[in-house]
Amino acid sequence: MASPRLLARFHRRRYPPSTAVSACCPFAPPRSLPLRDCSSAGMSPPKPSTLIRRAACLFTLLTLSLLMLYTATDSIRFLHLPSASLSSSTLVRIFPSYLNNSPSPNPMQHLKEVLGNASMGNNTVILTTLNDAWASTNSVVDLFLKSFMLGDGTHWLLDHLVIIALDEKAYNRCQAVHKHCFSLVTEDVDFQEEAYFMTPNYLKMMWRRIDFLRSVLELGYDFVFTDTDIMWFRDPFPQFFPDADFQIACDHFFGDPDDLNNMPNGGFNYVKSNNRSIAFYKFWYASHETYPGYHDQDVFNKIKFDPLISDIGLKIRFLDTAYFGGLCEPSKDLNLVCTMHANCCYGMDSKLHDLKIMLQDWRAFTSLPPDLKNESVISWRVPQNCSLHSLHHFGSPSPEINVEQEEEN
Repeated sequence: MASPRLLARFHRRRYPPSTAVSACCPFAPPRSLPLRDCSSAGMSPPKPSTLIRRAACLFTLLTLSLLMLYTATDSIRFLHLPSASLSSSTLVRIFPSYLNNSPSPNPMQHLKEVLGNASMGNNTVILTTLNDAWASTNSVVDLFLKSFMLGDGTHWLLDHLVIIALDEKAYNRCQAVHKHCFSLVTEDVDFQEEAYFMTPNYLKMMWRRIDFLRSVLELGYDFVFTDTDIMWFRDPFPQFFPDADFQIACDHFFGDPDDLNNMPNGGFNYVKSNNRSIAFYKFWYASHETYPGYHDQDVFNKIKFDPLISDIGLKIRFLDTAYFGGLCEPSKDLNLVCTMHANCCYGMDSKLHDLKIMLQDWRAFTSLPPDLKNESVISWRVPQNCSLHSLHHFGSPSPEINVEQEEEN
């Protein structure tokens, strides 16, 4: 048995329970005191309310930690990096989307992965650009994707479509509705709002697109570029010229695909990747400095006569509006049409209205029996809200259908 002296020493070294308890975690002992076993000290077990407070404390700390981790990870997704020439040495500054959970730190490799996942067997992809103004629910991008599903043999083409998002909201929307998305962000340029025709943001957006498309060609991919306000009703590939390097749709087509006087529209083109097309896109982009204040389509109209085009041997073909029509010059025969563009149209509301009418007309046409389709009893009822004084309404109108009622069906 221990001596009275040792017992006295033991009792002098025991400490009374501390009252300095953390408000968040009442079980935490003072750091200066050794931990003691509660049962050996004669202390009662913790009350249920104390245990609940401890669990709440741990849950709060865990939640805050996870939230901070998610915020830190998400914040690097859309770094607004400076615009520059798309050489392989500067892709890291031009394509920030490689940061989006990319398995490879190499931005060039990430771009190849996105294109490779969407590519057809012959290294061909379909590309479109999207900003927030056209990406909201029930907006242009929804009608665009819907046209592929309503078209004649076009649904499979969605597997080869890459949506190039010009801002973070457009990228998030793309991820919600499509599987091939790529972000292309430009420093000090806000592409989220609607870019009205010929405004500074509109011009920056157009030239940004030309520079990006050149990079796709340099990676060895042929592409069909399509504006998002183009409805796809048939597979366009059978109508392309097999020997052309660069094929482009027209606002007005004069009958000869080789005629440089055709009035092109840069919203739809098919380009093959080769030295000629790459040299042409470099020349096209550089020419925006020669013609400041002009958009890509106007500059193309100027440089298409340049001797350099002949020198590099580029073969240009203009696409017939019978197959690739638009509101400037609608396709007359729905038995032939591949795409229809809401061009010659200003304002989001007008564009959305006429695009919905366009889809209604197509659905009415496809519901006809074959003999009536061949008689072309249905023609386009557009342009309507997009009508300009210079436009001609081709064909006789069909009976009116309420747009809002049709959308509910």
